[in-house]
Amino acid sequence: MNDAQPFPTAPAGAALEEARRHRMAVLARAPLAELEHALAAAGPLPAWERLRGPETGMVMVRGRMDGKGQAFNLGEMTVTRCAVRLADGRVGHVYLAGRDARRAELAAVLDAALLDPTLAQALAPKIEAMAHAQEEARLDRSRRAAATQVSFYGLVRMG
Repeated sequence: MNDAQPFPTAPAGAALEEARRHRMAVLARAPLAELEHALAAAGPLPAWERLRGPETGMVMVRGRMDGKGQAFNLGEMTVTRCAVRLADGRVGHVYLAGRDARRAELAAVLDAALLDPTLAQALAPKIEAMAHAQEEARLDRSRRAAATQVSFYGLVRMG
């Protein structure tokens, strides 16, 4: 390995990898309109070429009873994957739920663009806004689900 590059498992490398995972997850859950808006806000991007896809396929979803039990096959879900390379050589990837090929390609382009420090700085507010909106939606769903929860222990004691 070249001495000029840090070892991939170095703490700084791990933090960068975790930050990229977070961004990729946000991009994979973002609606098409938000991805288009982020791309427009980034200004002119280098041209890109598709390395893979967008391709749609199926994956097996596994579950566990109470989150702790033995794993079982819950069912299949549709996913779309895409990989692109920008003209400057940066490569972006995405796997997302559903069949939206355009959304997959734009998310992969944004993933590649975010590897450029200048573009990453310009796109950071958009990505954080997407992440915040996704977290708010998750909390809202969680609150609505919690409001319908039934305490069977309480029902037994009342009877």
